[in-house]
Amino acid sequence: MNTRQLKMEKIAFIGLGNMGGPMAANLVKKGFSVTAFDLSAPMLEKAVALGCVRAENAHAAIDRADVVVSMLPHGEAVRALYLGVHGLLQSMAAGTLLIECSTISANDARQVIAAAGERGIQAMDAPVSGGTAAAAAGTLSFMCGGEEATLQRAQPVLDAMGANIFHAGPAGSGQVAKICNNMLLAIHMIGTAEALQMGVDNGLDPKVLSDIMRASSGGNWSLEKYNPYPGVMDKVPAARDYQGGFSVALMLKDLGLAMDTAAASASSTPLGALAKNLYQLHGGDPINRALDFSSIQNLFRRPAGD
Repeated sequence: MNTRQLKMEKIAFIGLGNMGGPMAANLVKKGFSVTAFDLSAPMLEKAVALGCVRAENAHAAIDRADVVVSMLPHGEAVRALYLGVHGLLQSMAAGTLLIECSTISANDARQVIAAAGERGIQAMDAPVSGGTAAAAAGTLSFMCGGEEATLQRAQPVLDAMGANIFHAGPAGSGQVAKICNNMLLAIHMIGTAEALQMGVDNGLDPKVLSDIMRASSGGNWSLEKYNPYPGVMDKVPAARDYQGGFSVALMLKDLGLAMDTAAASASSTPLGALAKNLYQLHGGDPINRALDFSSIQNLFRRPAGD
């Protein structure tokens, strides 16, 4: 670790949603000074209550920051922040480290990283996996794209928020890894919901069936860590009417990125395409789009009285 890493204590954090808020809080817990900004006043207030310093806008947040971390909902927001109307890169000092944690297209990530490099800013894409529970616990997995030297410089910051740090390859590679991961997540969440519902429809207790499948060849992350059937597992969205967590709308965004990526590389993704169609069907109701993606279970449940 070099001298600059030891002094890298002032962080600007932009985007304080279900994932970004807990990530910023963990940086504070690990001793970093974090100046935070979000367009949502309630989200910003929550971050301030957890120890972050309030910024009135994104430009104020990055003033004298050593590191800028962003966690935004989509590529359009990232482009607007750094390259477009807000032009944040123009206000960032040379030598700043930019860690872009949003899930966006690999091309968007490459554009931001290239533009940052032209201004002497070290930048990397570092989307995350693990969900809101891992964000709160500081055990996220980071999938990083960029130069090895940039990752080494970012390591202390990433370690404060995560337990698994992977270097996927050059700029944009983290996004490709994340898109592949989330496509698989959608597929096994749907399969888990479908299997659980078939068991329930045939008289099985969903908790007993979950225990059986967890110890058998059907075991998977959705079943073990994020069970979609209500009443089976505590502290997951299914236990609170699918509120919070990772929304259906965001899963649809990621599946759209997966299909675009597959088309660009002529990759065959029939299950990914089916998963997108099923989430599109489920998310046709705006109420469902705001629910956690594990609410796909409701697509298979029978109406009361059937």
